[in-house]
Amino acid sequence: MSMPIQEARLDVGPRARVRPAGTGSSRRAGPLAVVLLLLVSLVGIPAVASAVPPDAPARASSVTSDANSAAVAQARARWGDRRLDEVSFLGTHNAFTNYEDSRWSSVSQSESLRHQLDNGVRGLSLDTHWYERSTWLCVISFGSDCFPSDVYLCHGDCKTFAGATYALPRQSFQSTMQTVVDFLAANPQEVVTVFLEDYVSARQLGDSLGRVRGLDQLLFRPDAWDVRQQGWPRMTELVGAGKRLLIFSDAPDREYLGVMYDKAWTVSNFWSLGDLGNDLSCVSRWSDVPLDRQEPGFRRLFTMSHHRNVPTVINAALDNGTKLRDRVTQQCRAAAGGRDPNFVSVDFHRVSDSSGHTPASIVAELNARN
Repeated sequence: MSMPIQEARLDVGPRARVRPAGTGSSRRAGPLAVVLLLLVSLVGIPAVASAVPPDAPARASSVTSDANSAAVAQARARWGDRRLDEVSFLGTHNAFTNYEDSRWSSVSQSESLRHQLDNGVRGLSLDTHWYERSTWLCVISFGSDCFPSDVYLCHGDCKTFAGATYALPRQSFQSTMQTVVDFLAANPQEVVTVFLEDYVSARQLGDSLGRVRGLDQLLFRPDAWDVRQQGWPRMTELVGAGKRLLIFSDAPDREYLGVMYDKAWTVSNFWSLGDLGNDLSCVSRWSDVPLDRQEPGFRRLFTMSHHRNVPTVINAALDNGTKLRDRVTQQCRAAAGGRDPNFVSVDFHRVSDSSGHTPASIVAELNARN
């Protein structure tokens, strides 16, 4: 926003300085104009730039501040003064395996990742794998699987036979994260969290993240906010500071990248409802981190998974309505010490039973309670 304001000042500034000198007498205006023209010709274009009024940067900043204030106002109207650990978000399991972003043999979502974000999803689960370029895979896939070495999103080993467990063309982690960052740039009042099932090294992950334009400015770093001692920030604070992207990984050695180790920052239930969808118990994913874990001055985020071993639209229709609503209130809330989940992750998030309850409406109910 600052550039247009400065350019306007460059056009106006020099003329504004000439006019007062010539208003007293037309006879004196001629010689003075000549002197000014000689001065400009001697000092060149930088002299014009120096004529920008000193208050121009301040005015540009006020424009940015006004836009940020509007985003904070929207966040306050939505969340009030609640902290991150006091609100709930809709999440999607294997958000990258969908019908729109790539060609998959099996999917967990029907919409592209960007459409999921546009439709209210704020927690995205992604699987990161390293792919080493292979001439052999390129040949057997008839040229479809010729990709450079990089971090990709695969469901299973990236070297599995073409088309069996991953997309063709395969989705890169960098381009997917760029989609997230672009969404946040277009929606300054929103906060998004990414959960990684992480099979790459910290260096490989860092190299990929480092190529995402604008990510560093958005990335929330808990150490900088002293979360362990001060607790999670309010939603309005995240929006106001512009730190609206949180990344968690199930690998522990990448905190220096701003990627949080989920076992250190969250509690989480075991992910599966079982093959038949009848395992409604809400037990911890980690035996040494119970769902109701208490820590002085700090409360972990509670991530709740609700999906089966094999994702299908039919299973999601059976699981995503009343069953989900009852499981939250009857099993998971009690198991977590009376608290609601901060993230509710499902397959096919827009599919539900005929009860009128959807994953999105259930999350809205949780937020209305708090």
